[in-house]
Parts: sequence; C-alpha cells; structure tokens
Amino acid sequence: MTMAATASIASSSSVRPVLSHPSAPSLWAATAPAAPPTPPLAAALTTTDVLVIGAGYTGLSAALHLAESGASVCVLDAHAPGWGASGRNGGQVNPTLKYDPDELQRIHGAALGERLIDAVSRSADLVYGLIERHGIDCAPVRAGWLQVGYTQQAVDGMHARARQWERRGVRVELLDRTATAARTGTPAFAGGWLDGRAGAIQPLAYVRGLVRAAQTLGAQVHSGSPVLALERQGTDHWAATTAQGQRILARQVLLATNGYTDGLWPGLARTVLAANSFIVATQPLGKAGAHILPGGETGSTSQRLLLYFRKDAQGRLLMGGRGHFADPQGAGDYAHLERAVALMFPGLGPLQYEYRWAGRIAVTRDFMPHLHQPAPGITMALGYNGRGIAMATLLGREAAVLMAGGNAPACPFPVTPVQPIPLHGLQRLYIAAGVAWYSLLDRLGA
Repeated sequence: MTMAATASIASSSSVRPVLSHPSAPSLWAATAPAAPPTPPLAAALTTTDVLVIGAGYTGLSAALHLAESGASVCVLDAHAPGWGASGRNGGQVNPTLKYDPDELQRIHGAALGERLIDAVSRSADLVYGLIERHGIDCAPVRAGWLQVGYTQQAVDGMHARARQWERRGVRVELLDRTATAARTGTPAFAGGWLDGRAGAIQPLAYVRGLVRAAQTLGAQVHSGSPVLALERQGTDHWAATTAQGQRILARQVLLATNGYTDGLWPGLARTVLAANSFIVATQPLGKAGAHILPGGETGSTSQRLLLYFRKDAQGRLLMGGRGHFADPQGAGDYAHLERAVALMFPGLGPLQYEYRWAGRIAVTRDFMPHLHQPAPGITMALGYNGRGIAMATLLGREAAVLMAGGNAPACPFPVTPVQPIPLHGLQRLYIAAGVAWYSLLDRLGA
C-alpha cells in the first residue's frame, strides 16, 4: 500500500460514530485507589514524539517505557484509563501463551521461538518489577497459577506442558487429585500443575499506578478524548483529530485498543474477535473460604468453557468465564458463573454476590498477540486472548522499543501484516454457539 493510499484510507474514518459502552460497577472500580487527574485534551494543536491511542496496559506500558527513554508522549483514550478490559479483568498475571514452548519453537523456528519463549516467561517479572520500581499500590501477590483439569487425560497433557517449562528453568509443581484438592479447596479436579511465575493484582489499581508513573516521567494522559481520524501530515508526522476537534501531531502513533478496537484503522477491528469475559464476586467469605486457594494462588480450568477463579485481598471469591457477545443486561447473564461456584464449592452454601461485571478480550485467529506496522510511523499491538496483564505489558514495552528505533528482527514478537479474519461475522456466531452449548452441558451436569 502506498503512503498516499494509506493516508486517504486512514483519514476516511473521520465519519465513523463514536461508540459508547456501559461501564459496569466492578469490584475493582469500587476498591482501587483514586484515579490520577487525566483531563480531556484541551490544546487546539499539540505536537509530540509519540501519540498513544488507548490507555490500557499496552498503551500505558509503551508510554512509560518511551518516557523513560526521553521521548515526549501523549496518551489519548475515549474514556478513562482502564475503562476497558484492563480495568475489568480477573487480575491474574499469567506468563503463558496458548501454545507450549516446544510448539512455539516449531511454529517460529529456533531463534525467534526461543526469544519469544524467553520474553513470555519473563513477562510476569516485568509486571512485578514495574510495580516495585514505581511503588504501585495494587495488592500484588505472587503465589503461582494453578491450571486444573477434570479428567486424567487432560491432566497428563498439563503435566507434559509443565515439564516443557521446567526444562527451561521455571518452578513448577505437578499435582495429582489429592494435591489439587488441597490447593484449590475442591475435589472437583483430577489434577493439574502450578506455575510458580504467576500471581495476581488489583488490575485497575495497576492501570492507575502506570498512569502516575508515566505522568511522573512527563507523559501526558488524557481521558474523554476519542480519536476520530488519523491522517498523514507531510512526510514525517501523523495528525490525529479528536471528537472535540482537537488536533495532535506525532511522529509515531501506537494503536493500543485491543478488545475495543473500532474503525480508526481500516480492517484492524476485524483481525480480532471482541468476546466478553464475565466475572462475579461474592461477599468476603471470611473463615468459610479459608480452605479455598489457601496459599493465595490463582486458578483456571482447561476444558469446555474456561473458568478462572481467585480470591481478592478482602477474601471475596471471584469466578470468571466467557459469556455471550452482547453486553450483559442483568444478573441472569451471570448465572452460569454462579452455577460454577456452587458446583465447585458446594460447602459454601447459598452465597450473596456483591459484584457482577464484564469486559471485552480480543481473540485472534492464531491465538497469538499481534504486532503490526502497516505504514511508516504507525504501530499496532493487540490480541491477548485473555492473558492481557502480562502480555499487554510486555507488548507495550516491545512496541516502545520499535518506535524508539529498535530493530524489528530482534523483537521477540513477529511484526505481521494486518489480516482481517475471513468471514469475521460467522466466526463470532461459531464462538457464540460454542458458549451456548457448553453452558447447556454445564446446566445438565454432563
């Protein structure tokens, strides 16, 4: 695509509507430290080295690392930092991808595969390192992640996965049924494994801590400033126009909107399936929940509808999982998660749920994060497939390295073309049908 064509297509998005989605009253919004000031962009014309569109983990990690290198950075978001899934997820910091290390080597080759495996393995270190270095108040716990399964066949596969990571120096534990019951507090599982690299945080608090750290280093962060158009300006700048008519000139632009990607760049939204992930949180359980994840671990299942669960700092039990694509309309949309809690922990008896909310994850066709540079000065990072805290923080840093002049072949993630998913709408229907089917099986106890 030529530069002229790129500029013309990108600027044509100025007519698209501004999308708005309801913000759920999540547990994280109720318990996070106060947000730092991020007023809307007010200047009629602003210039910056790097414009970041999207104030979630990707954009804020990139902004922080760029500001540390001395670049001037401006971050714009249609809502507040962390309004999307960065402030609504389950808070699990899992340094893994869908694929096991040996499979990543087979797909990407020895050199790139090992760089990718090493970067992914260290992604939780990156998160907890930023928390420590910048004093982020987000209730960090690093007690590991339990991946558990219902059948011995599934457990055998998990143990094979764990051994691959163990060969690469990762602390793992292989768990049988008895050990898994002791770790999780339920006899529902045949076994699993513990990944000692992983942990949990208060995800919205982490977002707000990244904002403060980036602002301290000179980055500008502006809420309520949706970008409606991008247009090439001369040979070395991009011009962005907000809904309020403000304009900003930047040498580099990072699009970091993940599950809330719209039509700002043609075709980008169709490279991901924006699926909703639903979460419920009980009232604090106190002594009644002391046997559940007693070591502070997080957990998730590996079969049917993925379920993920943990306790927060106040002892609430959280259960999360996939839901339908439409935004939830009421408590009934979360019934499958409350059934899962009752089946997994029947000894708790009837429970009161304080919070129910949802956020959009971005699922890619190959289940890998995507890094694109479709035109000079444009970088895109998205597609974390439910592993956003660790992967988005990592990809934000890698995008920052590229925009600061780093060598693309040295990046642990391949820079790929923007390729919309074929039959995008049908793919959504396929996933929605799968969610409905497995929900029915769960209701039937099958």
